[in-house]
This record gives sequence, C-alpha cells and structure tokens, in this order.
Amino acid sequence: MAKALSEKLGYVFVDSGAMYRGVTLYCKQQGLIVAGEPNEFAIMAHLDKISLSFEFNPKRGASDLLLNGVNVEAIIRTPGVAGDVSKIAALPFVRKKLVDEQRKMGENGGIVMDGRDIGSVVFPQAELKLFVTAAPEIRAQRRLLELQQSGIDTTFDEVLQNLTERDYLDSNRDDSPLIQTPDALVIDTSHLSREEQLEMALNLVQGRLK
Repeated sequence: MAKALSEKLGYVFVDSGAMYRGVTLYCKQQGLIVAGEPNEFAIMAHLDKISLSFEFNPKRGASDLLLNGVNVEAIIRTPGVAGDVSKIAALPFVRKKLVDEQRKMGENGGIVMDGRDIGSVVFPQAELKLFVTAAPEIRAQRRLLELQQSGIDTTFDEVLQNLTERDYLDSNRDDSPLIQTPDALVIDTSHLSREEQLEMALNLVQGRLK
C-alpha cells in the first residue's frame, strides 16, 4: 500500500524496515550474531562501516536496498534475515543511526515512509499517520506468496511463526516499541483488495491535505 500510495502522490517511498534488515544482513555476514544473539560491542564498532541507500528498480517499479553499494533486496527478505532483524532493531545505537538517516530523508517532505516506529518516533508530527493491520494468518499468507514469487522456499507455518515472534519482540522492546499512536488512523486490510486498500489510503490523504 505504501509503495502504491507514494506512486499515486508522486512522493518518495522509504521502507524503513528494509534498512534494519540491511544492518541485520551485514551483521550476519560479518559474524556479529552468534547463536542467535547480537554481539553488541562488535556491532557498535562496525556501525560506521555500514552504508545504506535505495536505488529505483524499474523491473519491480520500486526501490531496492543497497548495502555498501551492493543490491541486497532479495536476500534481506529471506527467513534467515527476518529471524534476526527484531533483535538487531532493538539495539538503541542501531535505532539512533537509522532514525537519524530516516529523518534526513524526510526533512523536505513529500515522502511516504513505511515502518514500525515512524509515527511514534521518527516523524511524530507527520501530516498523516496510518496504522495498517490485518489478521496474522492473512498477513502470513500474503508474505508467503511474496517470498514464493521471489523464489524463496519456505512454508506457511514458518512465515506465521516468524511474523508472530517479530510482532511480540517489536511490541515489547524498550526502545521505540511498535505502538498505535492516538492520532493514527487504523486501516484493517484483512478483507480488502490491494485496490481497495489504496483507494482508502488515498481518500484519507486527500481529506487531510484539503
């Protein structure tokens, strides 16, 4: 929805979750996650070596994440990265680095940013905050289809378990937990098509910008 909304509005789209996945991938590649646990001191020492940027991919009609100049869009979506991203995202120094970068990206406005702390922490004064949700089983089925279309081999149960665990960890972390802010408008997409989701979001944006 966020990607489609940005296209309709002619705004820049930023997937903040991809940035945390990029840091997670770097940590896995460098052996900074041992037995499922992040080596915090080592990760802190490596932060300045991590460069993240986005590059538009005309084939997908969306932006891909580049990690130190290398396109990692496909690999950051794999279950191996998804299984560790919440632990990396919970580290305060990682969050500070990425929040600072996200604020720089949006300081001139004209941006749609997707993420779990955007309305609460990154842009608490955003013109419009949408809290998008759906039933866990439906979210898992949608993600499974995305992964299968990307050639990633996994199962519904694995995807659902990962999604449930991530929701719990992100909602219960001390720093910037996943919350619905009082001024956020809720969109439950459980029984909405992509077209219906986009239409609802566009109506909310247009109502706010009048």
